[in-house]
Amino acid sequence: MGVNFALFSEHATAVELYLFERPEDAIPGARISMPEATDRVWHAYLPDVRPGALYGYRVDGPYEPTAGHRFNPAKLLIDPYAKALSGVIRWSDELYGYQVGHPDADLSRDDRDSAGAMPKCVVIDPAFTWGDDRPPATPLNRTIIYECHVRGTTMRHPAVPEHLRGTFLGLASDPVVDHLLSLGVTAVELMPVHQFAADRHLVENGLTNYWGYNSIAYLAPHVRYATGGLGQQVSEFKSMVRTLHRAGLEVILDVVYNHTAEGNELGPTLSLRGIDNAAYYRLRPEEPRFHIDYTGTGNSLNILHPRTMALIMDSLRYWVTDMHVDGFRFDLAPVLVRGYEAGQPSAFFEIIQQDPVLSTVKLIAEPWDLGPEGYQLGRFPPGWSEWNGAFRDSVRRFWRGDPGQVPELASRLTGSSDIYRPSGRRTYASVNFVTCHDGFTMTDLVSYERKHNQANGEDGRDGASENISRNWGVEGPTESVRIERLRDRMKRNFLTTLMFSQGVRMLLGGDELGRTQQGNNNAYCQDNEVSWVNWDLDENGEALCDFVRELIAVVKANPILRRRDFFTGGTVNGSAHKDVTWIRADGTEMTDEDWTEPENRSIGMLLLGQAADELDIRGRRTWSDTLLLLLNAGTRSRSYTLPRLEAPGRWEEVLNTARPGAPRRTITAPAVNLTAHTSMLLAHRERIGV
Repeated sequence: MGVNFALFSEHATAVELYLFERPEDAIPGARISMPEATDRVWHAYLPDVRPGALYGYRVDGPYEPTAGHRFNPAKLLIDPYAKALSGVIRWSDELYGYQVGHPDADLSRDDRDSAGAMPKCVVIDPAFTWGDDRPPATPLNRTIIYECHVRGTTMRHPAVPEHLRGTFLGLASDPVVDHLLSLGVTAVELMPVHQFAADRHLVENGLTNYWGYNSIAYLAPHVRYATGGLGQQVSEFKSMVRTLHRAGLEVILDVVYNHTAEGNELGPTLSLRGIDNAAYYRLRPEEPRFHIDYTGTGNSLNILHPRTMALIMDSLRYWVTDMHVDGFRFDLAPVLVRGYEAGQPSAFFEIIQQDPVLSTVKLIAEPWDLGPEGYQLGRFPPGWSEWNGAFRDSVRRFWRGDPGQVPELASRLTGSSDIYRPSGRRTYASVNFVTCHDGFTMTDLVSYERKHNQANGEDGRDGASENISRNWGVEGPTESVRIERLRDRMKRNFLTTLMFSQGVRMLLGGDELGRTQQGNNNAYCQDNEVSWVNWDLDENGEALCDFVRELIAVVKANPILRRRDFFTGGTVNGSAHKDVTWIRADGTEMTDEDWTEPENRSIGMLLLGQAADELDIRGRRTWSDTLLLLLNAGTRSRSYTLPRLEAPGRWEEVLNTARPGAPRRTITAPAVNLTAHTSMLLAHRERIGV
């Protein structure tokens, strides 16, 4: 059997492998000098090492910060290719390569041993019985994503066994899976599960890095999401994926390849910094002592170096081939292509496009970072989808009642062709969302007009100041029945707009239950009831959950809501009607004057059923009702005359946010009353044989 240990370092002068008997040990049980091999990879084969063995590296070389080198053999380092870690970092000054508090700061060197404070890498047994596991392979236009946190989803779930709460197995437990299936979502998008570190200043202030956007080992599942046992997180992650797949649910990982937990030049030496700082991080060419920071975290990975690129690609392939995940959402994705601005194509995109594994999974970009021209919405290539921030902002502004929002909302409702068509992409390039982990929850979006982040300990400086939110009369909780009813309706309006827009739908986990973070719009450090989903539902929470189920059922029943190609505005199959028609209150098509009227706060969208472009197993187009979506963000009711269609039939009210839970009803009058702050969906039921 045995294990081959290998570590790349371009500038090191010596590499040693340390084996430990226990996770907390500072003194190794064995120490092995590794000879340098070809291509600057240091390696050693140890025939007697077995799964469960604990190890780390020490790397020697120049400590010359002004030249970008920060080698320090006193610091035990995490293997970038470790499949599991034994625990988490225990913070102390010994973890820093320089003397903390020294007048020369990072130019000094600290020679104290860090091994006792560092987690150890774990040799794993990769064997696992996958059985007949198959990826659900849900087409993107049918995909409905449920963004959630492994720990926060289950910590307060009364039906999840206590020992499973906060773990991979808890997320895959029957109560959670049953809930996801009852909603009708098709995929879970997990906030970071790579091994991550909690920032020292947070830990010392009684907080933690709850969200996990602080990776330190790109092939290792986070140890605290396992029930226990060395390396157990690997098999438990696989068990979770297998269970979710059997339920027909895909698993998408939120991945953070733009930076690591080592921070800037004053950060700790945990892994890549001590292995080869100049190779793995972007450094200022004129001052390589300092990092280039496109992320706001202190460092950016050096995607231009082939070994850094290889680490990212090897990590991605591992999660697909060995761990069976179905896709990735790339945090701050523009960082991964920076350095190619001179017109040459990005190697990152090219490698993924030609890769037989990675080119087949779902690829989603967060299309912005903190660097120059960091907002890259719509600029990713075919094969990629993007979090559509323009959708989020447009929908929020419309329902807040801002003037002049109707033209942009129309673009967002129909898949944002203005953003994605120029690059040759289709409707499912747009991942539509109104809320996500970063910002207000849906309940807070309609309850707060300013952030309330005092618990984060940053004097309210953190988190976005503009949330495009409205409290509808009172900041925060209220005893006013009128305000609470209006807030509930506004949540239904947001959810209706989200689900009935073309593109990939993404629901923030807990929004369907009315989850609140008490106005905290940046709860990244709150591993407590501020962030955890509350499953103890009152009557309103149950009703909201039922409403989401109804919305998703409508999407699944009507292919016209899941178009792959953008609407053209042209007629369909010889019909006199367009594939999409924008309807005004008198039932006729909107005019140029209607589009330019800033005080217009209502819109009707008529979707011709014949324009559905999905094919059945025989290659025939699927059938759909013709649908009319009416949205009124104004303060007054509007009477909408129903448009006349060629085919005989009747209009049926499918859904009305002013009448949640009401049975469907046939409309016998020529017009419907659309009350203020209301959405309505109507379906035209054709009379067959007339």
